[in-house]
Amino acid sequence: MFDIGTISTLLLLAMLGLLAIGMPLGFASAVLAVGVLVMKFGPDLLFANFGTGPLNILAQRIYGLLTDYVLISIPLFIFMANLLERSGIAAEMYNSLNVWLNRTRGGIAIVTSIMAVIMAAMSGIIGGEVVLLGLIALPQMLRLGYDRNLAIGTICASGSLGTMIPPSIVLIIYGLITETSIKALFTASFLPGFILASFFIIYIVVRTRLNPALAPLPDLDPSEPELAEKRKLFGTFLLTIIGGFAGALFLRALFLTLTGQNTAREGVADIAFGTPAYVAIFGVVTLAALGLIFGVMGRERFRTSWSMGKGLVGPMVVIGVVLGSIYGGITGITEAAGMGVIAVGVIAALRGEMSFNLLWEALKRTLKSTGTIIWVTIGATALAGAYTIAGGPTFIASTIVGSDLPTMGVILIMMAIFLVLGAFMDWVGIVLLVIPVFLPIILRLPIEEIGLFGTLEPAHLSIWFGVVFCMNMQVSFLSPPFGPAAFYLKSVAPPEISLTDIFRGFLPFIAIQLAALSLLLIWPPLVSVFL
Repeated sequence: MFDIGTISTLLLLAMLGLLAIGMPLGFASAVLAVGVLVMKFGPDLLFANFGTGPLNILAQRIYGLLTDYVLISIPLFIFMANLLERSGIAAEMYNSLNVWLNRTRGGIAIVTSIMAVIMAAMSGIIGGEVVLLGLIALPQMLRLGYDRNLAIGTICASGSLGTMIPPSIVLIIYGLITETSIKALFTASFLPGFILASFFIIYIVVRTRLNPALAPLPDLDPSEPELAEKRKLFGTFLLTIIGGFAGALFLRALFLTLTGQNTAREGVADIAFGTPAYVAIFGVVTLAALGLIFGVMGRERFRTSWSMGKGLVGPMVVIGVVLGSIYGGITGITEAAGMGVIAVGVIAALRGEMSFNLLWEALKRTLKSTGTIIWVTIGATALAGAYTIAGGPTFIASTIVGSDLPTMGVILIMMAIFLVLGAFMDWVGIVLLVIPVFLPIILRLPIEEIGLFGTLEPAHLSIWFGVVFCMNMQVSFLSPPFGPAAFYLKSVAPPEISLTDIFRGFLPFIAIQLAALSLLLIWPPLVSVFL
């Protein structure tokens, strides 16, 4: 039998070796899980008392994870993303955004970033977003003479925002593994995710102002409204969206009031935005919006603004259905994913785009992506469980905590390990293999020494670490040599754009991601603003 230090060294070398020869992570992890148990307990483990002992513990652990109800949300979100990618919903959304920002310097790059945020808030899938943006936005930017590095970096960095912005699948897996509230993780990641997206947009605006040649303006269309008129049209469209959502919430609150479902009960939380007081509030907002639209802006301006911006309505409805049902307390994560699929399917059907071929292709791609995640989950869960049984986490925790490093020094070492692993491994393997080792260490550190400004509440510590982990995975999607975003974009990019060109375009955006990560490390309470 080997001691845990020797097992840890051999495990690391074997994992690197198996990945280097191209063995899939799921199978490599499963093989090494058996190897760890054999090194710790001897070969008799495999043949004696079958169905009992460490192997039975691993089987129970895998079974428990795979039968968790929330896990069903993953294929549903993947299916929703595939439907969005294959239908024309995303393309029309891009066209509508471009209508409002096409006379802004760097406007198409800004539109791409905004579209990525909306796509992330609908599905939380990374690969599909990068491919879709590469198909829609890259040809447009290259045709208009945008700098190639700016175009590539914008698409891949923005396309990876699904890691941070709810409903992120990375956060769902983290929550399952660590038994952390997924709803709390979603809430905590909102602000950091939108800060990162804002950093991208600010970088684009500043860079294109300093060097206008990076983003030439398109030729002026004589039929396009003047800037002042376009602003009025945009204001009219915003009023239409506000009035529509307020009207829907008014009808909901009215229905709950008439049926008596929102009657105050002791010990029962009020229905979010559904109490009788909200009937009056949303009614006033709806009437005010309608009054401004038809009394001030005019019917003609309303019709024009609707034709210019209607491509944004479908995605907003999907976001409202998914996130609104979660935060409104209507459904859980899994049910919200199912409702999102139905919403996208209905919108595609109303647009006349739903067909058997579209549905079949989306289902096949969903099955392939889900299968990959499940096999990696099984293998990595087995390896993490075997290493835990062998005493690995205790060994690593004792080594790190006993090294007399300051608290932030320990955290920075973890961040460095995440960044290195992210350059070579898929995020699923990292969250399943590393998080069970690192999180107990984080929970043992003095909470008052985490960060430089502000103090986290103990209940928010695992949530903060989950958001920080997701920010690290943001970087990993762009990190050479195996940054997956590069290969996603290469699959749809023109032949003259090489992988070297793509990785070169990533560099400024990797620096922005590291700046956002540093902000979370310096100011941890940032994640608890909405908790």
